[in-house]
Amino acid sequence: MTRKIQISSENEEFLAKTSELSGQVITLCDQCGTCSGSCPMVSEMDITPSQMMRMVQLGQSEVLNSKAMWLCASCFTCTVRCPRGLDLSRVAEALRLMTLRQAIDHININEIPKDEVVGLPQIALVAGMRKFTG
Repeated sequence: MTRKIQISSENEEFLAKTSELSGQVITLCDQCGTCSGSCPMVSEMDITPSQMMRMVQLGQSEVLNSKAMWLCASCFTCTVRCPRGLDLSRVAEALRLMTLRQAIDHININEIPKDEVVGLPQIALVAGMRKFTG
C-alpha cells in the first residue's frame, strides 16, 4: 500500500523556490542513495545528500539549518553518478543562496567595545562584517 504524503502550501513554495534557483526538477529524485554513496564529504555532513534532497522534496525548510549544504564541494561526483541526471551541487548552492538571502546578522558592530574596534585591523573588521552580517 502506498502512503500519500501531504505537504502544506508553505512547503510547496519552499520546494518551488529551491527548484527555481537550482534549475533542477527536484521531484525527479527517487532516493536511490547513489549521491550519498559517492559523496567524498558525506562523512563530515550532518545529513546525507539524499536526505537533503528528500527534505527539499517535502518542502522542509529546516534543511537550511543543516551544515551539509555548506560542505558540498561541488565536485559533481553526485551529478555524474545520478541515474536521474540531477545536479545536487546546484541544489546545495540554491539552499546556500536562500540562507544568505535571509540576511541574518550574526554580529553587531555596535556591541564591540570602541577601544577594541580602534585596535582591530580594518581588513579584519570588513571581512567579519561581510561574513557575519546580512
